[in-house]
Amino acid sequence: MNRYILRRLVQMLPVLIGITIITFTFTELAPGDAVSAMILMDFETGAGGDDGSHADKLREKYGLDQPAPIRYLQWMGGLFQGNLGVRIRSKIPVSEEIARRLPATLRLMAAAMVISVVLGIPLGIFSALNQYTSPDYLLTFLAFIGISIPGFFAAIAAIYLFSLKLGWVPTSGYSSIGRDFGFWGTIIDRLKYLALPATVLGLETTAGIMRYTRSSVLEVVRLDYVTVARSKGLSEKVVIFRHTLRNALLPVITIIGLRLPSLFGGAIIIETIFNWPGMGILYLDGVATRDYPLIMGMVLVSALTIVASNLITDLTYGTIDPRIRYE
Repeated sequence: MNRYILRRLVQMLPVLIGITIITFTFTELAPGDAVSAMILMDFETGAGGDDGSHADKLREKYGLDQPAPIRYLQWMGGLFQGNLGVRIRSKIPVSEEIARRLPATLRLMAAAMVISVVLGIPLGIFSALNQYTSPDYLLTFLAFIGISIPGFFAAIAAIYLFSLKLGWVPTSGYSSIGRDFGFWGTIIDRLKYLALPATVLGLETTAGIMRYTRSSVLEVVRLDYVTVARSKGLSEKVVIFRHTLRNALLPVITIIGLRLPSLFGGAIIIETIFNWPGMGILYLDGVATRDYPLIMGMVLVSALTIVASNLITDLTYGTIDPRIRYE
């Protein structure tokens, strides 16, 4: 097991380096740079203009006059020293910005994944065991709706219905400001703010997990060893939960691991709509200001999160199916 984990960690390095190269390349190919965005923002706010020489001085000050390969190698050199650089405009270390925003994004993703698993797997099992019945058709219809609806539309519709019309949950934000609810009251308050964005973010994942669980259970339940288990007189509960689900859940775990990148990407849109103080708004700010140290740092952290989740998914296989061994 330890050798397998070490080997996977070593394999991560070229993948992560490749991701940083691709990200840096596309950032360089995009028109303009951080100085251009900075001058444009100053012009729009009436803070001043530019005569050309000022922009050149700023590029020299921030090191943007260097060739792109040199700047990438400088960034990599800082990375190997544990330094993600500083934001060009605010001079705030990128690591501090990410450390301040990442927990909120991970909390939102974790809540969305818990909702997806808790709802998707049981509903998929129920749908498979009641194949071609009215509940099965209804759940299949709802799953296709969940897969088809764009995240931004679902978010706006959810805010209109559950916040504005019914008043069940707040429209946006992270927690109530300026109020002391105590320990448990604070947890409940934050759950109220978390419920709607997490549910919307996990909507598509819930539908996907339900469909894959249904297909996997239907495939396994027809196998010979399940028929033999029933012929022995075992109860249906034992047949399903002890003999069927162990094998049926293996492809579902794979799907859950593959859904994590889409959750991370969808969180950018959902966080912006719900004004959630995570990395989504920081992403948009970094792209708008062409702040390449911020963009590079956030992409690297996102890639690390996704690669680590894939490793955890692989290790979970051995827990679900003892026949799997890591050599």
